[in-house]
Amino acid sequence: MGRLQGKVAFITGAGAGIGRATAVLFAREGARVVAADIDAAAAGETARLAGNDAFALRADVTDETSVREAIRATVERFGRLDVLHNNAGGSTPQDGSVVEAPLEEFWRVIKLDLFGTFLGCRHGIPAIARSGGGAVINMSSNLALMGIQGRDCYTAAKGAVAALTRSMAVEFAAQKVRVNALAPSATMTERVKKLMAGNPAIEKMAQAHLLGLIEPQDVANAVLYLACDESRMVTGQILPVDSGVTVS
Repeated sequence: MGRLQGKVAFITGAGAGIGRATAVLFAREGARVVAADIDAAAAGETARLAGNDAFALRADVTDETSVREAIRATVERFGRLDVLHNNAGGSTPQDGSVVEAPLEEFWRVIKLDLFGTFLGCRHGIPAIARSGGGAVINMSSNLALMGIQGRDCYTAAKGAVAALTRSMAVEFAAQKVRVNALAPSATMTERVKKLMAGNPAIEKMAQAHLLGLIEPQDVANAVLYLACDESRMVTGQILPVDSGVTVS
């Protein structure tokens, strides 16, 4: 029997990369998956690849109405919610130092990575609690655990996600909701490959990976661990999946 047999999982940013890899893995492990993405066609393709009655939804994580309705539709379709994976997010080449980065980029990443996670938890956690408890997995970054040049917008958002994760773990433990976050290093999605090109700081960091570069499946495997009952005593943790970058 799969490790998520009978569970219902809601995954944002599921149209590609880590989100798609996680949706497919969750379905393989028995979960009924809702693949949510701002790109409806991409979400539909993920649901098709996942199978096991996976359901695609268009959702904009920066819009509260969109998030609220997506969670409502999930519970309406499957009767419950057990796992919330706030995966949507990402940086752009417009990021930079605190004295140089465009303010528009700061607010973009704060709205997508931090506020999007906040909204997912705001509406997803009550649904999980009503189902008797479950797991929330947020996406921080190894850049929230170390210093790097030229990424001050992104590190601000991902550091805040780590702090929010810890406080929510304390807040909702009594309702049997576990809240953890992953802190991946650069993961070889198509978006990250483009971002790495021509960025010396990121290219230097990539060379520090002790075990080689990270693939989306590596992160998806860690999401699965935090989602399933094998991690039932794990909450409030920020788990690096970084090929040893933060210790090298």
